[in-house]
Amino acid sequence: MRYNTPMETTSVKKRGPAAIFSLCPGAHIVALVSACVIGLHLLLRHDRALMRRLSAGVIHPVHQRLAALTGRLPFSLAELLYAVLIGTVLVYIISELVRLIRHKGRLRRLYRLLMRVIALALCIYALFCLLWGVYYYGDDFAAMSGLQTRPISMDELEVVTVYFADRLNGYSAQVERDENGLYCADRQGILAKSPTLYRKVVAKYPCLDGPEVRAKGMVFSKIMSLIDFTGFFFPFTAEANVNTDFPVGLFASTVAHELSHQRGVAKEQEANFVAVLSSLENGDVDYAYSACMLAYIHLGNALYSVNPGAYRLIYQGLDETVRADLRANDEYWARYETPVQTVTNTVYEGFLQSYEQTLGMRSYGACVDLLVNYYYDAALEWFDMTPEN
Repeated sequence: MRYNTPMETTSVKKRGPAAIFSLCPGAHIVALVSACVIGLHLLLRHDRALMRRLSAGVIHPVHQRLAALTGRLPFSLAELLYAVLIGTVLVYIISELVRLIRHKGRLRRLYRLLMRVIALALCIYALFCLLWGVYYYGDDFAAMSGLQTRPISMDELEVVTVYFADRLNGYSAQVERDENGLYCADRQGILAKSPTLYRKVVAKYPCLDGPEVRAKGMVFSKIMSLIDFTGFFFPFTAEANVNTDFPVGLFASTVAHELSHQRGVAKEQEANFVAVLSSLENGDVDYAYSACMLAYIHLGNALYSVNPGAYRLIYQGLDETVRADLRANDEYWARYETPVQTVTNTVYEGFLQSYEQTLGMRSYGACVDLLVNYYYDAALEWFDMTPEN
């Protein structure tokens, strides 16, 4: 009988890129695929025909189905996911840092930690590019709706500002107020009415069609105020989320703004305009008052920059109740003027500019052009005026 001697086993030590890849292959693959998706987005985003097909034919239908599903939940799934993600990442980082101190192989452990965090960040941003970024390069609301914009004159701006100031005064007398005379609408009531907010405007502009779902109030609203956010649309769950802590004057228009994102309006200046349009078309007094306040603030800021005297005269014509609501809003946000808010504003401005919203945070003021173009004739009729020849 012949016996074979056992073969001596040897291990081949990996070197170079193979050794680095073997440290965390999953993270490397995720990072590579995500980077490729981001690169393709950057390379192809100016192909408007492709972006139009993706946004209208793929992403918008996906958001409609997601919104219909997540709209059944009585809470914000987006907020829950944020909390779970932040908590999980913090626990993971802390536990890995403890292992770095206690165990050998610190360089390998540090590399794995950094690579996994980078892979997660790249993956989230790649998905964001797909589920939201394409909207910026497809057809915007002006193109989808057929609305035309043209350069506006200072006189036209003043007329429309007076128009909204007058309507603001009118609605101010109709809304509920507290013992101090401040507007005190029930936020839950406003949220409860949000599913049908767009029903009337969709008849005029079918491009705004979408599932009739409720905007979600956030539990961590004070944190939102700290970072200077009144709301956000979460493209991964297609939920419109709103801060419920800031003064109620602009609450309903914020709900309308975030719901416009849910219906495919990506650009902030257009979302503000659509918020005003949908709220006034809807006719609910809380939404109408808030919409007129939003429009007045944008128009008034634009008018002040070119004609401070005209702005002051219009402001003096506001009812004291309206001015009290505006002061309450200013005083609330003044309390949150901190370095944290400065950092988040800088980051968000950088985000807007990365999607070629070249005005950065100031792009919110661009809704003035849409407001003046759309409401100028209504303002002339309101005041029984005729345009100058």
